[in-house]
Amino acid sequence: MTKSLERPLGAQISHMLKDRGVDTIFGIPGVHNQEMYRGIEEAGITHVLARHEQGAGFMADGYARATGGFGVCYVITGPGLCNIMTPLGQAYSDSVSVLTLASCLDDVTGRKGQLHQMKDQEGAAATVCDWSETAQDAKTAYRLIDRALADFSFGDPRPKTINVPIAALEGMAEPHGAPLRGETGQPPAPENVRFAAEQLRKAKKPLFVFGGGAKNLAVDCITPLLDRVNPATFCTFAGRGIVPLDYLLHYGPGLTRPDSARVIAEADLVLVVGSQLAEVDIWREHLGHTAKMIRVDTNQEALTTFADASYNIRADAASFVNALLAELGEGSQPSDWSAADVAKTRAKWRTEVDAEFPNILPIMDSLRDAMPDDAMIYSDMTQFAYAAKECWDMAYPGHWHHPSGFGTLGYSLPASIGGAVARKGKPTVCIIGDYGIQYTIAELGTAVELGLPLAILLWDNGKLGAIEDSMIAAQIAPNSVIQRNPDFLALARAYGAEAVEPKTLGELAPALAAAFTAKGPTIIRMTPALCQ
Repeated sequence: MTKSLERPLGAQISHMLKDRGVDTIFGIPGVHNQEMYRGIEEAGITHVLARHEQGAGFMADGYARATGGFGVCYVITGPGLCNIMTPLGQAYSDSVSVLTLASCLDDVTGRKGQLHQMKDQEGAAATVCDWSETAQDAKTAYRLIDRALADFSFGDPRPKTINVPIAALEGMAEPHGAPLRGETGQPPAPENVRFAAEQLRKAKKPLFVFGGGAKNLAVDCITPLLDRVNPATFCTFAGRGIVPLDYLLHYGPGLTRPDSARVIAEADLVLVVGSQLAEVDIWREHLGHTAKMIRVDTNQEALTTFADASYNIRADAASFVNALLAELGEGSQPSDWSAADVAKTRAKWRTEVDAEFPNILPIMDSLRDAMPDDAMIYSDMTQFAYAAKECWDMAYPGHWHHPSGFGTLGYSLPASIGGAVARKGKPTVCIIGDYGIQYTIAELGTAVELGLPLAILLWDNGKLGAIEDSMIAAQIAPNSVIQRNPDFLALARAYGAEAVEPKTLGELAPALAAAFTAKGPTIIRMTPALCQ
């Protein structure tokens, strides 16, 4: 290494990230992390300026989900790290790969009262990440970056935080070395595949459950499996699009319906691929099965979580399904499931959703019919999304993203910005409520600044509808569930965005089409009056 290749470590980190395939970083510069910005342009990386570190974290999350890779954030010491902890908690819950690089103080033991000082920055980030470490020198920083990227590729996909002291960022450092190499898949043990195949051959009413961890299954992989076994199928909300739309034995994302336990109890074998069967996946303590359950997942922690499984297989979905197909061989075995019963049950569940969330499904149907199949949707914690997720089948997997685990408000606007940055020229949609949008409304400025043709579907019912319903169900007089909203259309225009309010269901499709061709984001305000 020649002396001329030395740069301040902050600049070297940007060059290393570029060498590792990073082309976009989300963040906000400050006096404590400005050395990290020294090398961004020189390295040829685009920086997206968020309006708040929470927005930057959600953007990186949305970017990671859209690309299937990872997102990167730069934040400052103390409050910058604290502000991004909510997005990191969301990414941890949903197993999304976000790498945060934060500056930190050189000494918090011997010195007090410093700008942005906190007691334990590394420990704070560790509460919402897979791991958080501090790099005191260049060699450690490089090793931690490669460790994080290796974990994202063939280990634990959940978020990581690397803290680097300001003095280390300012100090001269030699360039990074070659990247770590490794396999990206986790193939199953042959004996586990043989066991699963044997159980499937015996089953008369096999049932498959696909979660978000199986979203990378290709059609030419999943279709032969369904043709050979003829199982009934369910998917979690994150697993929508894995099972083809024309598969007649698909119960869809109906696991949260209480009646789904009755259906699952009919199965004589349950195979769960890529799902933790978490509370937010089923909204009950037990899936409802009485037969043997086989679980397949890459995450050992997920496999050891109680779900009353008989057999756990650690493997990635694609490797497992391909190995299973080879073991099953040719031919198709009949099953005792009825397509007519599946259709009847799904119609019943839709009626239940319509009763629980009035005035939403007609609007949803109009939007779904007008939506391009390749649109990527980011939804927020809002009644519109709760209803739509149960009744909106997706043509492709990994095209609807929701803050399922942590369940944070304000997620979808910045996350959809990250998705739109990753998907230039492709339709990207944000579904958000009138309360949630006010958590991160400032990020509309980022979308305008970037000229993103983002369709923002704003459900405005003037209240915290889900909380009001929950209070009433618990026999609590609704309290603090009605808020005074701003004029969202005027606010959007103040930021430089487009704004429109369709008056009829027929006006939704043209508004959506116009949003996808606009020179910036468009807020499309929807109210219950649309279908009255």
